[in-house]
Amino acid sequence: QAVHAAILRHRFLIVRAKELRCGPEQSRRFYREHAGRFFYQRLVEFMASGPMWAYILAHENAVPLWRSLMGPTKVFRARHSDPDSIRGAYGLTDTRNTTHGSDSPASASREIAFFFPEFDERRWYEQDEPRLRRGQLFYSPEERVHRVLRAQEADVT
Repeated sequence: QAVHAAILRHRFLIVRAKELRCGPEQSRRFYREHAGRFFYQRLVEFMASGPMWAYILAHENAVPLWRSLMGPTKVFRARHSDPDSIRGAYGLTDTRNTTHGSDSPASASREIAFFFPEFDERRWYEQDEPRLRRGQLFYSPEERVHRVLRAQEADVT
């Protein structure tokens, strides 16, 4: 709840959100680029340890802005240098640091496809993103996402 509130407070738009649980195999696939590194198994175990929320967030310069809001990867550093960051406030260890964030738009696209295979990113950029830029949206607390007003809804409001 606190992370979700931080997302809204920092004016990110929540394009999609879902609660899910990744098993060990799915977690290994997600973190495959880190296979063989000393922290890989801890990342996989933590990701597979319980339910989590996956989000697609939108904002101007979303990737660097989200990474800034998360704070440093190393929780000890986050607590001292950026205590108001998500990791500074809620992180437990370097591999159990509360949040993940893509490091580039290309990684974001790959990770969105991993968690939201039904999401058509190209279609979203063509159809929904221009309306979001014009402010034709509303937040649905029941769904925990921002929704784009369709043409007929925008005419009414």
